[in-house]
Amino acid sequence: MKKRSLLSYCILFCITLIVVGCVNPAIYIKTTTESNAGSSTVAGAVRLGFSAWPGWFPWQVAQEQGIFDKHNVPVALRWFDGYLESINTLTAGQIDANSQTLGDTVSSVSGGADQVIVLVNDNSTGNDKVIVREGINSVADLKGRQVAAEEGTVDHFLLLLGLEREGLSAQDIQFVPLETGRAAAAFVAGQVDAVAVFAPFTTQALKRPGSRELFSSADFPGAISDHLVFTRQFVEQNPDRVQAVVDSWFATLDYIQKNQDEAYEIMAQRAGVSVEEYKEYADGTKLFTIEENLQAFQPGNDMTSLQFAAEQLSEFLTETGLAAASPDTSRLFDDRFVKAHAAQVNRS
Repeated sequence: MKKRSLLSYCILFCITLIVVGCVNPAIYIKTTTESNAGSSTVAGAVRLGFSAWPGWFPWQVAQEQGIFDKHNVPVALRWFDGYLESINTLTAGQIDANSQTLGDTVSSVSGGADQVIVLVNDNSTGNDKVIVREGINSVADLKGRQVAAEEGTVDHFLLLLGLEREGLSAQDIQFVPLETGRAAAAFVAGQVDAVAVFAPFTTQALKRPGSRELFSSADFPGAISDHLVFTRQFVEQNPDRVQAVVDSWFATLDYIQKNQDEAYEIMAQRAGVSVEEYKEYADGTKLFTIEENLQAFQPGNDMTSLQFAAEQLSEFLTETGLAAASPDTSRLFDDRFVKAHAAQVNRS
């Protein structure tokens, strides 16, 4: 048999974990709240979900600085304590849009959801980490150890990628499935030997004396990409509001660049960490510019192309029997809103 490439393993593990994570959504249910700014829901507002990830905290800035209002789009920003609940809520049509990974979106489509990716928020470049206790100095040292992560999330995915690279598998560790916040808390309390978490929970986990990062998403470039995803029905019925949200996103990135002190205060507060701690996340998440968005939506032959990545994920689903029919990813991406924003910028 021809030896599989790392990319093939990435795809295999990603899809397997995503499907496992979606088997019983009820176990992930956490309390959700409207964002602490603009919490009242306006009739006809875009119901936009987001959760704890540095690439999505700019939405809080957009809300608190009135950027949505400046683009004439009412937004009911909804915060989710549990990331997987946000995915399930979008799939159920209880929100109009959500911030989520490419892999989770393809998995939702394979299950019958009709969703559209309109924007690349970011790529993870180090803010997803596997953190270990004192005395664990290599991936090989994880063998037989208790390792916690939220089952089916990108950090569970990252954990298995790291194991695979060193010739280990999930069977070589004692996996402890816990919601991300609980996983970090269990690690700090000494209840597990290692944990796979994303920022800002990485900050919490590293408070355990003697703990350190074993590896991160920086070691697997392009493996974790994050997006703004709408239901197709909303896009078809409200293209003007989708455009306004996309315009608001890029305006928010501009605001953050020009007003870093104020923006960091807002994002750090939403993350529940200090400003200094939040600044440590800067290099671990690559926020995509307009130009990088345009490039990502283009056809290609590697994981930098969203279409290529989605096709590979789709093929694996059907080949392994995880989907009865190949999910249609040909309509998954809609770059007209990014293109329209780029054209507007070029005219100004």
